[in-house]
Amino acid sequence: MTSTTRYALTIQYDGSAFHGWQFQPDVRTVQGEVESVLQTLTGARRPVVGSGRTDRGVHSLGQVASIDVPSERWSAVELRRAMNALLPRGIWIAELRRVPSDFHPRFDARRRGYLYRVGTVPEAHSPFHRPWCWPLADEPVEVDLLRQCAELIPGERSFRRFAKAGQPHRGERCQVFSAVWEPWGATGLHFRITANRYLHHMVRYLVGTMVEVAAGRRTVAEMNELLTDPDTSLRTSPPAPPEGLFLEVVEYENGRLGHHPDRDPGKPGPPPIHAAAHPLERDTE
Repeated sequence: MTSTTRYALTIQYDGSAFHGWQFQPDVRTVQGEVESVLQTLTGARRPVVGSGRTDRGVHSLGQVASIDVPSERWSAVELRRAMNALLPRGIWIAELRRVPSDFHPRFDARRRGYLYRVGTVPEAHSPFHRPWCWPLADEPVEVDLLRQCAELIPGERSFRRFAKAGQPHRGERCQVFSAVWEPWGATGLHFRITANRYLHHMVRYLVGTMVEVAAGRRTVAEMNELLTDPDTSLRTSPPAPPEGLFLEVVEYENGRLGHHPDRDPGKPGPPPIHAAAHPLERDTE
């Protein structure tokens, strides 16, 4: 039996070109495209295991996935170059590194960071911004109210009110480590959130509700009630559109990605996480 080597990929993709991450028959998905390229290169089907799923229209700056390839055939430099040459323009392998044979991109992850972009100037409607943000130039967005809402989010609690209904098997508690609104250059604002796990559409429901508060259609008190009382009769606002959402980074405990020199490009990996965190049993956005 041919021995294999496990590599971790850091994948960036434009979600507008695909029906999400997870393989689906008869439609283009990121996982499906990467597996197709690997089959072309290796002559056999090679499952690609991702750190989590992203929905249709959601982008990635740092999706992590693992693959097993024949040990004697490929180095990280050769494989990354070959994959990027064959992948469609909407997908790019930013990094490829050899990892321990028991590395699992989903179950070994400890934190994931998402980024959401809101455009607050007319230029956000430009074709060079619109596919990757929520343009709100015509909305009265009060930045101070956005920040007040974001300050309420960190902590471990039920986020049931900020999740797509009908999925009780996912559990409802998440630990959010940070949530903050920051300037996005001259174009608008970034919302950045880091958590141990997420419920389905959780970030988009959070952003949609915060924007409603910032536009004066809801109150900060309602946002607080939705976060602190999962049995409240209040409902969240509609979710923000997927175009503005990016999976920004997936972080692992120090050492889980290994320190093998067989990687491309040869640069330090993500910083270690020293704080305790819950295992990521499930994650989707």
